[in-house]
Amino acid sequence: MASPTRGRESLASRLLARPDEVMLEAGAGGELLVARIRALLSALVLLLPLIAAAAGASIREVLAGLVGAVIANVMAQVWLALARRRRRHRWLAFATGTYDVTLTSLVLSLLGQGDPVAAVNSLVVWPLYLFAILVTALRNDGRLTLYAGALAIAQYGALAWWVLAMAPAGEALVSPDYGVASVAAQAQRLLLLVMATLLTAAIVYRMQRLVELSGHDGLTGLPNRAWLLQRMPHVFAATRNDGGSLTVALLDVDQLGRINADLGHAGGDRALRHVAANLSAMVDGREVLARIGGQEFVLVLHCPVGSAWERLDRLRRDMAARPFLPERGAAAFLLTFSAGLAAWPLDGATTSALLGAADRRLKEAKAAGRNRVVARDG
Repeated sequence: MASPTRGRESLASRLLARPDEVMLEAGAGGELLVARIRALLSALVLLLPLIAAAAGASIREVLAGLVGAVIANVMAQVWLALARRRRRHRWLAFATGTYDVTLTSLVLSLLGQGDPVAAVNSLVVWPLYLFAILVTALRNDGRLTLYAGALAIAQYGALAWWVLAMAPAGEALVSPDYGVASVAAQAQRLLLLVMATLLTAAIVYRMQRLVELSGHDGLTGLPNRAWLLQRMPHVFAATRNDGGSLTVALLDVDQLGRINADLGHAGGDRALRHVAANLSAMVDGREVLARIGGQEFVLVLHCPVGSAWERLDRLRRDMAARPFLPERGAAAFLLTFSAGLAAWPLDGATTSALLGAADRRLKEAKAAGRNRVVARDG
């Protein structure tokens, strides 16, 4: 059983790790949703100066509020325009998170210019800190949640210290409109920010776990077809920018039905995990390995098709030379695979086109007797 310490380390490492492709894609949609909410709230803020004017506020206060509302709306439209260019700007979520938190601190500081207690006892502006923290859950990035929460705690803590430091020794700051500024009340607010950060981080962690389960194969732990389809457009774009080579391999374990008949389904599962382990050892950190079907695997290799053929054929020969041992005391079993290769962009510029070409060559390998790798149409 995993120890509590190891569980906490796993939680922390997952929150601090860069999200995978599925989470990043979902996070880009979340960033756009947050930008739209921000634009809507900013539009509503335009009503506040009008309400203040109707309530008899001075022209100076109304103009100041109007200028602030206009600036907020301009910035909201800027963030919205950037968010529509999905995943174009990797820094965007951290920039908007900083903006949301810092804007809240700035408004509280401005309130404190006329009445210092208003800066720490406002019930209208302060909850925007909670909004800034909670909406980070929509970006699916634990690093952003922890950053926004820490920034809100630091900024509000500094603001509360500044206000409380104004009180004469042994006395409390009192406002006719906002009550008493007490250390206990500010400690409670800081505790609420900590709790909001931890709660949001837990939500992000849970979402990451759910997406991981939906985007990965339960038997081998490898990415599945859905994850692969999300990932491939970004692989194509990166390869195009780098000017590198790309080969897609579709691999099928030979005669898995016979393996299941001879070894049972548990033995067949062990055979699939054995193949997955050998394939995983062959790919480097940039390359992709996924299981897309019962006995089908896809490899996305950053090399020309000739080099990919050599690598896969070497693995095929190595596996054939070292029979698979399903369990201790059982007889060794010959485990082979067939594979078809497709070169990007020669054989296709899309995932479906490449998989189609690789599948055609895989069928040729099967028809020719299995246990071989085919890189060209026959």
